[in-house]
This record gives sequence, structure tokens and C-alpha cells, in this order.
Amino acid sequence: MKEKLKKEALQYHAEPKPGKIEIQISKSTETQKDLALAYTPGVAEPVNAIHKNPEDAYKYTSKGNLVGVITDGSAVLGLGNVGALAGKPVMEGKGVLFKRFADIDVFDIEINTTDIEGFINTVANIAPTFGGINLEDIAAPRCFEIEERLKERLDIPVFHDDQHGTAIIISAAMLNALKLQNKKLEDAKIVCLGAGAAGVASMKLLVSLGAKKKNLYMIDRKGIIHTERVDLTPHKQAFAIETDKRTLMEACTGADIFIGVSGPNLLTTDMLKVMADNPIVFALSNPDPEIDPTLAHATRDDLIMATGRSDYPNQVNNVLGFPFIFRGALDVRASTINTAMQIACVHALAELSHETVPNEVLEAYGLDSLEFGMDYIIPKPLDPRLREHVSNAVAQAAIDSGVARIKM
Repeated sequence: MKEKLKKEALQYHAEPKPGKIEIQISKSTETQKDLALAYTPGVAEPVNAIHKNPEDAYKYTSKGNLVGVITDGSAVLGLGNVGALAGKPVMEGKGVLFKRFADIDVFDIEINTTDIEGFINTVANIAPTFGGINLEDIAAPRCFEIEERLKERLDIPVFHDDQHGTAIIISAAMLNALKLQNKKLEDAKIVCLGAGAAGVASMKLLVSLGAKKKNLYMIDRKGIIHTERVDLTPHKQAFAIETDKRTLMEACTGADIFIGVSGPNLLTTDMLKVMADNPIVFALSNPDPEIDPTLAHATRDDLIMATGRSDYPNQVNNVLGFPFIFRGALDVRASTINTAMQIACVHALAELSHETVPNEVLEAYGLDSLEFGMDYIIPKPLDPRLREHVSNAVAQAAIDSGVARIKM
């Protein structure tokens, strides 16, 4: 199967012509007059207009619907530091998803440096091209500094999807799972296995939604992140707790929630057995989760489970978030994507799961029925309602929080 997939994937990317994205002309170029308007002498008019009023770039160019998908190739999927050029197929793939789900155009940019200053300066210098910046596949911990500094420096949305996209989908699914398990986020004991970009951002967002840091055990390769450790980065230090517990087994004992953003087969059946009644397990390592769903359900019949895989129920998939987050942000020319907009996306996704699923979604997934419950806590990526429902919620949050330049 792996050899067949390899062959099909390489053929898909190579034929009928290399790559997955291309540039299309959006205006008529059939006559000499068309060309005179498209380029010289006609193009001088929008140049002069933009020079006088930079905001006119949104009126006369594609800036307002153009996102830069930018990487240094240092943390590509589960493949690690493969380099900028090898990361290009993933960035093109991100462009496909932006266009397919939200009709947003993309230039993918691969920057051949792992130097923080060099990367930041490059992105900042090319930022006038874009209406927004989607950072992708940049290793922690430098991804935190890169995003923070670019957000401070630029007046367009800067969004690291590996952090916030994952956090938003996890949070939306979590709110629904908690509801089904009759638990409250503010009371839940949470174990997060993985303290990289996704883990840190997810815990930050869950805290914004009501989780208590004192109930949160974040675990990296050296064990539980606690206050006596002297090897912690600032982002890990923010989640250090006072505890005499040190191991994953100890953290799982009595835990309501397990979130894995780490690696395959790290949650054992013994760990699952000692979790609280009606546990919630999000095993999101791809392609192999922290515990196999079949094994997990055989071990506990009272759990709700999600993975990052499309062949199991409750897929935590970033495509549920980033296209619609950017769509909403671009539609109101937001200067940033703030926490209020992220929370609006969380609630919009969670709410949509409670509504009647359209027939076209059932047909797309070969299902006879689908309704809110243990195996449906998050919308399906091919649900056509996502664009309007989520994008509008994000746009309204941008307006309400004062970061929108225009109203819908």
C-alpha cells in the first residue's frame, strides 16, 4: 500500500504538468487596448493612485485576496527539517486548500534560512505584496518569536497555522466532547503530551476559553513541565506547575482529557485505564496517533476519541480553520488575527456540529446519516456551510474587537 501511495502521489504532483498551483489572468487581454490598460500606459494610473493613497492597493490590485504561505522548511509535516525547497510541495498544497475552500489566492514562499533575523526581515520586506501572511512548518521555539515579532511589525494578519490553526480545531472539538461527557472545561484535568508549537498554542487557547493552568499537565521529552525544572524556554515556563508528579503515567491518573501532539504509540492502554470516567482522548500525531483508535475503544468503552486522520471519526483537521479565518480577516481588512477572532472561530465550528448535516456532505463521505454525537464532534471539511458560517463569525469578531478597517 505504501509503495502504491508513493507512486500515485508522485504521479499526481508531476502530471499533466509539475506542481499543484498556477497563476491565472483575471482581466481581458484580447485586444491592443486591453494590453495598454493592463500595462503601459494605463497601469500608471493605479500606480499614481496607490502612491497618493496606499489603501487603494486593495482597490486596484490583488493584494486584498492574496496570502503569502511562507516557510523555512524546518518542521515539515512529520518529516522534520527537510529544508525550504523540499517544503515547497506542502506550501503549494496549502495554496490549493486556500483556493478550494475560501477562494483565496496564494503565493508560496520558501525562505532558505533558519536565521530568525534573516527570516523576519525577508517576510517584512515582501509583506506589501500580501493581504495576509500564513506561516507554516517552522520549528519551535523560534516559530514563537518569528510570529510575535512579525505581528508587531506588520499591519496585516500574520498567522502561524501550526500553532493557532491546530489550537482552534482542538478547542472546538473539545467543547463538544466535554458537553457529551457532561464535563466542564474549568474543572477538567488536562494532559498535553507535546510542548511544541501546537501544544503550547492549544493550551493557551483552552486557558482563554476557561481551562485552569493548575489543572494542566504539559509534558515534553523530559517529562512533566514543573516549576523545579531549570531547562524551560519562556513558552514552556508559562505552563510549569507545582507538582511532585513527573511521568506521563502519573499525569494520566485521574485525567479527564488527553491531548497528544507528539509522536506515535506513546499513550499505553495502562495509561488510558487510569484516566477518569468518560475520558476524552485526542491522539493527533500523524500518520500514527499516540494510541490506535481501535485499541483505545477496546480498552475503554466510555471515551470520546479524535485523531488527525481522515479514516477515523472526529478528524482534527486544520482545513476547518485557516481558509475561513483568513477569508473573514481579509473581507474586513483586519490588521491582525487576534484571540477574539480565534475564539469566534472555535464557537462557530462547535455550533455548526449541532446543525442538520446537508445531504451533499453525506454523499461526499458515503454516509447515510450523521448527527452530533460521540463520532461527530466537529464538522467535516467538505461541509459547504463552513465558508459563510465561520468566515462571518471571524469577520464580526474583527469588527467588534476594533481590528477591522472596513465593515461587511
